[in-house]
Amino acid sequence: MDICDLAPGYVRAIAPYQPGKPISELAREMGIDEAGIIKLASNENPRGVSPLARRAIEAALPGLARYPDGNGFELKEALARRHGLAQERIVLGNGSNDVLEMAARAFLAPGLAAVYSEHAFAVYPLAVQAAGATGIEVPARDYAHDLAAMRRAVTPVTRLVFIANPNNPTGTLAPGHELESFIAGLPREVLVVLDEAYTEYLAPEARYDSIRWLGRYPSLVVTRTFSKVYGLAGLRVGYALAAAGIADLMNRVRQPFNVNSVALAAATAALDDTDFVRESYELNRSGMRQLTEGFRRLAVEFIPSHGNFVSFRVKDAAGVYRKLLTAGVIVRPIASYGMPHHLRVTIGLESENARFLSALAGALRGD
Repeated sequence: MDICDLAPGYVRAIAPYQPGKPISELAREMGIDEAGIIKLASNENPRGVSPLARRAIEAALPGLARYPDGNGFELKEALARRHGLAQERIVLGNGSNDVLEMAARAFLAPGLAAVYSEHAFAVYPLAVQAAGATGIEVPARDYAHDLAAMRRAVTPVTRLVFIANPNNPTGTLAPGHELESFIAGLPREVLVVLDEAYTEYLAPEARYDSIRWLGRYPSLVVTRTFSKVYGLAGLRVGYALAAAGIADLMNRVRQPFNVNSVALAAATAALDDTDFVRESYELNRSGMRQLTEGFRRLAVEFIPSHGNFVSFRVKDAAGVYRKLLTAGVIVRPIASYGMPHHLRVTIGLESENARFLSALAGALRGD
């Protein structure tokens, strides 16, 4: 018998997460100069790293021989000031993926269940399956969370509900009043993990105060990341805000030193770079207009998005994806999200958006 056969069946059945194609990989495959490739596949900030974060990174380099602060005191202190919460209610992660998985490990086990939406972030079912629990995928409504159906899917063995708002990869948004009503109507023993990785991209009229909800709903966990608008995807820093008891349980399953010293320094500095965040938001808004106007000109159907990306529908998504790669443009196929006729494109710089639209027009023509 192969020793791998002795691993739990629910682990052996996991299909690993498939990230966006790296620039270096496409360069090797196609023989293209890396400088001629644009990557619009992973919802990264096209402006790069915050200037304040860059200076903090440089200042942290001499200390790399030392272990990082395992408690992340300075970053937690900065987050506590920003959100008006005690440090004991903050959990730091190696990206927000890490804290999502901590919630699953802390509250799920074989015989228990978690609820999430169709077309929602791929990490949810992976985290549930890795804990040996049962994942309940609720059909989406117009590519968005059907909150009423998700409430009906909750049973006595449900311990966790994942909600991404805005959702990745569809970009859809549950209005704040509907979301709060959903949370208020759940049994107290059901943990709600509200994944707000893209919240900084919300227009002012779409925003809501989920941090205030933490005082009203003790089973709520809010997760956020520095990978998107803050431009630190390569350093992997995320965090969760929760009741002190929930945070304590999540920290018990957290790996020691899970956030490295450079990442801690960069995130602490980036949190104060309000100019960078504002300029990134404004660039995203103008880029969203550029892409959606381009889709309309090309008669390409797309899902209106509240994030820094847009998912669009084409007849032959796999074929169009390959043609875009040949043109040196990387987007994201999302067939694994139950959307085989869609591709997702990240909003880039103005020149990158224009090049993508040009390449897409050529792909649709069959060039």
